[in-house]
Amino acid sequence: MPTYASGTLVRARGREWVVLPDSTDDFLVLRPLAGGDADIAGVLPHVEDVESATFAPPGADDLGDHRSAGLLRDALRIGFRSTGGPFRSLARLAVDPRPYQYVPLLMALRQETTRLLIADDVGIGKTIEAGLVAAELLAQGQANGLAVVCPPSLAEQWQSELREKFALEAELVLASTVSRLQRGLTADESIFDRHRITIVSADYIKSDNRRHEFLRTAPDLVIVDEAHTCVVDDSGKGGRGRTQRYRLLLDLAHDESRHLVLVTATPHSGSEGAFRNMLGVLDPALRDLDLRTDEARRRVARHLIQRRRADVRRFMEDTRFPSDRKSTEVAYTLAPAYRSVFDDVVAYARGQVADRSGTATEQRVRWWSALALLRAAASSPRAAAATLTTRSETLSSPDRAAADAVGRATVFDQTEDESTGAEDASPGAVPVLDDGSPEVRHLADLADRFRALASGDDAKLTTLTKRVRALLKDGVSPIVFCRFIATAQYVREHLAEEFKKVQIDVVTGALAPDDRATRVGALLDAAAGEPRILVATDCLSEGVNLQDGFQAVVHYDLAWNPTRHEQREGRVDRFGQVADVVYAVTLYGEDTGIDGIVLDVLLRKHAQIRKDLGISVPVPNDTNDRVVEALLNGMLMRGRQQEQLELDLNLVPEAKAFEDEWNSAVEQEKVSRSRYAQAAIRPDEVAAEVGEARARLGSPADVAQFVRDALSEVGAATATTSDGLTLEMHSIPGTLRDVLARTGTPGAATLRWVDDLPAPRGAAVLHRTDERVAALARFVLDGALDRRVPDRERPARRAGVITTSNVAAVTVLLLVRVRVHVTLPGRHETRTEVAEETRLLAFRGTPAKPEWLSDGEVEALLAATPSANTPADQARGLVENVVKALPQIAAHLDDDARVTAEQMREAHARVRQTARGRDAVGSFGVRGLTVEPQLPVDVLGLFVYRPDMSRGGAA
Repeated sequence: MPTYASGTLVRARGREWVVLPDSTDDFLVLRPLAGGDADIAGVLPHVEDVESATFAPPGADDLGDHRSAGLLRDALRIGFRSTGGPFRSLARLAVDPRPYQYVPLLMALRQETTRLLIADDVGIGKTIEAGLVAAELLAQGQANGLAVVCPPSLAEQWQSELREKFALEAELVLASTVSRLQRGLTADESIFDRHRITIVSADYIKSDNRRHEFLRTAPDLVIVDEAHTCVVDDSGKGGRGRTQRYRLLLDLAHDESRHLVLVTATPHSGSEGAFRNMLGVLDPALRDLDLRTDEARRRVARHLIQRRRADVRRFMEDTRFPSDRKSTEVAYTLAPAYRSVFDDVVAYARGQVADRSGTATEQRVRWWSALALLRAAASSPRAAAATLTTRSETLSSPDRAAADAVGRATVFDQTEDESTGAEDASPGAVPVLDDGSPEVRHLADLADRFRALASGDDAKLTTLTKRVRALLKDGVSPIVFCRFIATAQYVREHLAEEFKKVQIDVVTGALAPDDRATRVGALLDAAAGEPRILVATDCLSEGVNLQDGFQAVVHYDLAWNPTRHEQREGRVDRFGQVADVVYAVTLYGEDTGIDGIVLDVLLRKHAQIRKDLGISVPVPNDTNDRVVEALLNGMLMRGRQQEQLELDLNLVPEAKAFEDEWNSAVEQEKVSRSRYAQAAIRPDEVAAEVGEARARLGSPADVAQFVRDALSEVGAATATTSDGLTLEMHSIPGTLRDVLARTGTPGAATLRWVDDLPAPRGAAVLHRTDERVAALARFVLDGALDRRVPDRERPARRAGVITTSNVAAVTVLLLVRVRVHVTLPGRHETRTEVAEETRLLAFRGTPAKPEWLSDGEVEALLAATPSANTPADQARGLVENVVKALPQIAAHLDDDARVTAEQMREAHARVRQTARGRDAVGSFGVRGLTVEPQLPVDVLGLFVYRPDMSRGGAA
């Protein structure tokens, strides 16, 4: 039984295949020519007929027209899934990353074990950057598996991002999916043993028993999204959930061979200690460095990338951020009926604060409960009523110190543990008293008065309605952010009455995290192409991509944490937003007192810093709490405020320390962004490498043109739309219709193609990795290679003769396929892969004395159009003569293949030297890297261009 070397051609099952490196003498792993990973098959040569194959040259009796060359070339390169370029994952990407988004990848390739903190600004595209790192490490064999640890509300988004953009199929490991995933496992098998790529809920996996199982079987590459919620500061503050997540990170990082990528837009979160602990996860030595020294910053810069919008705008090309964010503050004044009950709530809160009975901690607990009640009363009548009739867990907790911490975190919007399910629930205000006590009866009476308020008594709601109407009139779809579930439901009901023809829905923490994305997706589908309204609590304020369907954020309730405020607006003001302008509308009560404090002390200063520096600087949490507490205490002690509170910060002792600390944080952030913007790694240099690879694979414009040309060649009925085209399925050959139906919606009368992601349900994307584009490319290529296929199902042919006035002498164009062995040194082993590249070569004159054309001349030749018909007998004769003479140019084709392979090797070396420095050596550098051509090359197409003598062409 013969043996077959990796990369050789064999014939089996009626077609030609490439032998892959995993083959053995008695089991061949084969990939069909131009096929992808999904087409790989295993063949037993002692059972099935397998024989060596050579690629036959084109035939002179099977000629096509002038369109065949371009169509065949595009079908071939679009079908490739493994090319010889330096970025091994590029052929599988369904996204076209911008040059700046490759910088984290280069930083990752610089390290033998990747330890990276991607801390770019909100909306720059950190998911794409982290996904690109993961896809490349997996493709190169530097990692064997991947787990993304993220908040449960982001799990489905990560799953779709990996699938749609990086061709990585991931299983969701959530509380709701674990039972299904565990069915069928063997006794000692874990979910992470069975599934190579997973998306894991941070809140599910953090508990001790689950954490140990995860650590035992976790893959060697882990991405942690929203990493700032997984570290504690030096004081240990942050609650039990955050502490458990931090312990999980430390345990994951303890394995020094594990790749670890942390992702967050807020690495500091107002705490220097938490930031240092995050750096310490990547490398314990970084935790205690003096970051004021250049040497310390250089060490941190090996692991941290942190850029603002201004750092990347010049690399945005055609996909941009919104050019402008129009922010507006809109004041309202409480209506008399609301004013009356609100004043009584303030009076009750004042009494709670003035009560000095009990321990200091008990007094603090009453303070937080009073503030929570004021926030609810300022939010909506329904939130106020819910708070006034709910027993306070804080007041009834036996652990008063813990209650103090929970109260602080809740009031100042610092809670980040989704597992509690209570972040946006209405707080309780009912004390631990008998239900019949005067105090409880008073609270119940206040609740009844709030319930009795009509919508006309709520000036805040009336103001919102006017603003939403104006946005909808301008074609802008808003997200209305509320603090409490009760308020969100209240607002949604009112807007649904006001805008009966507009699709409206609400998403709150009452929904399970994995149901939130489903709810948003259903809203977008139901209102496709039309304005829609989403009402949400802060369960959607972080990490969720909403830029595809919304262009405005309305802050119905003020966030008492400026970072949260910015995160809300970042849902629409982010990479991929197609609108030139996004809107941010902030509503505030002109006479509530508390809104004025939050606006003046926190939100306006935060907005001014962002406007001046182009970055967000988190508020120093401790001093923030103290100064706001002092101001709120002063407001409560002074009594009712009829007009907006005028603040004089100089009269508040805590304010000076707060101002100084925040200004210091601003200066540190400016230095940090300058140091960690990674300007030394030039994205444009890498873009040149990526551009060359993209050119070999086909640009998005090439793919779109190929789809249109291929469908036109089979007589398809298509219509151009604003975002792509539609295809009438009945108008195409049955074989192609069956193929497209299997990858789309069976039985559909039409198929919609769109230019880019995200694609509406049932639509295909004009991108090379879309399965329907790949199916069309396979249809074209198989038709060209198989003479038995009916003519209507063969839009491309392998040979042709074109009479044209665009050439002055007979010119021969060859479409050549080069198969190469790419050997990559890896952490686990040295891997050899079989890759494919296409080459277009052309010469003037005869094969005996060819004059080879430059690459630019070859591209120009492809654009040549016929100016006269070519007699069939002359065409056959010309092609026959060239085919017979192919051996005379075989040496040149082999030499070109060797040059192509060497250029690929040099590209690999350049990328690694760019990443690791010009002195890159050793097993992870250039050494051990080889790219070897497999000869002879395959002549896939042969096209002869003859001068049009009737128009004065030369002989």
